[in-house]
Amino acid sequence: MITIYLMENAGVRKARTIASEGKDELFMTSQKFLEILQQAAKLKVTPRHCYTEKDRAESVADHSWRIALMAMLLSGEEEFREVDMNKVIRMCLIHDLGESFTGDIPTFDKTDDDTRNEDALFLEWVNGFPEPQRKEWQALLAEMERLETKEAKTYKALDKLEALISHNESDISTWIPLEYELQLTYGQENVQFSEYLRAFRQTIDAWTRKKIEEEV
Repeated sequence: MITIYLMENAGVRKARTIASEGKDELFMTSQKFLEILQQAAKLKVTPRHCYTEKDRAESVADHSWRIALMAMLLSGEEEFREVDMNKVIRMCLIHDLGESFTGDIPTFDKTDDDTRNEDALFLEWVNGFPEPQRKEWQALLAEMERLETKEAKTYKALDKLEALISHNESDISTWIPLEYELQLTYGQENVQFSEYLRAFRQTIDAWTRKKIEEEV
């Protein structure tokens, strides 16, 4: 067994013990760190079913970045003072990483089999992480799946709301027929737990109706 000591803050703490045979990796090597980042980088060029204001296909990374920003901004609101917004931001950043393996499939086309396949590939990848990261991500993913905590509910609501905002920012000529109704129904159930997010959703819906009326 190999025992390592690390400096942390002003004191010295005993670090985790690593089995010399390397069966249970407890520290992230620089190579593993790079491999994870390279896989995640695929989201920068993975398109979503949406276009930006400049008619560029939105990427999954674009979407994930903005919901993380939304969570950060909400951290100052009274309703969310007791919510662990750092955890919410983490959820936002990792929630679509499975799409780095499968690509993005629009919600109206995505089947249960598609979801299971994406989840399986994502979990297989996470299971290859060093122990600290693996345990954290597994716990986050389980909490996100259950949707029982305020943190998980907040992440999920922001995920839906950001998609609506992005579609409203795009030229309406890029919408397909079913999206005229979907923009007003998608994710409504996900904001019901929060007075603030219900009001925010109403603001987005008013914008949606105005956009549709102007197009007609």
